Amino acid sequence: MTGAQTPDGQPNRILRGFGLRPGETGAVVAAFLFFFCLFASYFMLRPVRETMGIAGGVRNLQWLFTATFVVMLVAIPIYGAVCAWLPRRRFVPWVYAFFIANLLGFAFATQQAPDNVWLARVFYVWLSVFNLFVVSVAWSLMADVFRPSQARRLFALIAAGASAGGLAGPVLGGWLVERIGLTGLMLLSAALLAATLPGVGYLFGWRGRAGAGVVATDDPLPGGRSADPSHAVGGGLWAGLTLVVRSRYLLGISLFVILLATASTFLYFEQARLVAEAYPSRAQQTQVFSALDAIVQALTIVVQLFFSGRVARRYGVTALLTSVPVLVTVGFVVLALHPTFAVLAGAMIVRRVGEYAMLRPGREMLFTVVDPETKYKAKNVIDTAVYRAGDAVSAWVKTAIDALSGHPAAVALAGAVLAIAWAVLGWWLGRHHEGQLPHEAQSAEAPLTRSMPSRQ
Repeated sequence: MTGAQTPDGQPNRILRGFGLRPGETGAVVAAFLFFFCLFASYFMLRPVRETMGIAGGVRNLQWLFTATFVVMLVAIPIYGAVCAWLPRRRFVPWVYAFFIANLLGFAFATQQAPDNVWLARVFYVWLSVFNLFVVSVAWSLMADVFRPSQARRLFALIAAGASAGGLAGPVLGGWLVERIGLTGLMLLSAALLAATLPGVGYLFGWRGRAGAGVVATDDPLPGGRSADPSHAVGGGLWAGLTLVVRSRYLLGISLFVILLATASTFLYFEQARLVAEAYPSRAQQTQVFSALDAIVQALTIVVQLFFSGRVARRYGVTALLTSVPVLVTVGFVVLALHPTFAVLAGAMIVRRVGEYAMLRPGREMLFTVVDPETKYKAKNVIDTAVYRAGDAVSAWVKTAIDALSGHPAAVALAGAVLAIAWAVLGWWLGRHHEGQLPHEAQSAEAPLTRSMPSRQ
């Protein structure tokens, strides 16, 4: 494939500006569309989840967070068993097929009992679990398919597909919900999730032609035979957890995720409180959440397309992992001084745009230098159980701070202190990751065909 070349044989300058090289265009388009469908599927239902959370009482949100964490703990060993048994080529589609079946079940149940409060609570918890699992598996796939050097150039561009889907999802959901109802939205969400499956097969095929599968000496993949996606990852039910506990690098990523979750939870709870005070009706609340989602995703696309990739290529992963915590620190300080909805909305937008456009690609690059078992098992433990543990603990911490101080500024100041620690940890992880990269991955101009077979 030479999709990144002009007729005179020279690389297309526009595509090179986005970090693309000959032979990579098809894979990037497939990955972009994969994330578009995945995130459109999720974000179509996200505003409904937020409204259901408020309906159950803002003061009860910590219980829903705790329930989500408990479900994660139950799901992790099941996920580990399936991951150990199935080849990676089949494992990813099977995980998505399971969640498609779940969505069909919720569509039927919602049609039968649309006002059942317990069904709403179960759906809130399920969507919180669904979100982290499908996104974690998606990025495990990308870390498996692309080499470290390719990830550094292309992950921000690929992540723009997630933002485009995240923008289309709430827009479609807000437009269609009155026409097809919640049941119809769930069916459409299931169809979009099913649309990701062809991309999995294409990406694994491309992996062997021009991706991680062609690397021999410059950028060797650890794990031996298990590096072949036609083989299962192997390992035990709790292998992901033991891998995390034994590695300082993975423990550092875990703590980074916990601090991310803490900042997100503190802002999320304040958002729920201020929205509930300012907008009393469910329809208004859903419109506010949909508008915030649309703003966030639109800004994220711009940052991902024209800024994130250039930062990664020029300054490396360290810049991606430290810039957002610094901005969040400033946001918390301003919120402590002016605890209004406008300031909160601004801080939420900065945090979410920064997470999607900068932190997410940076975090996923950290896993391109590890073996397949770590990519699929340890990474999933961090992305799901560790993240939701951070959610649950920070939810109760936030509740305790509110009870002791009675003033929103106390939570904001605590968030600012934690965000400073978050920035320091991001700097350490970035430096540690870049120290593990072989020469090929660190060179921004290394040719794509350097370690490809002669037929290429």
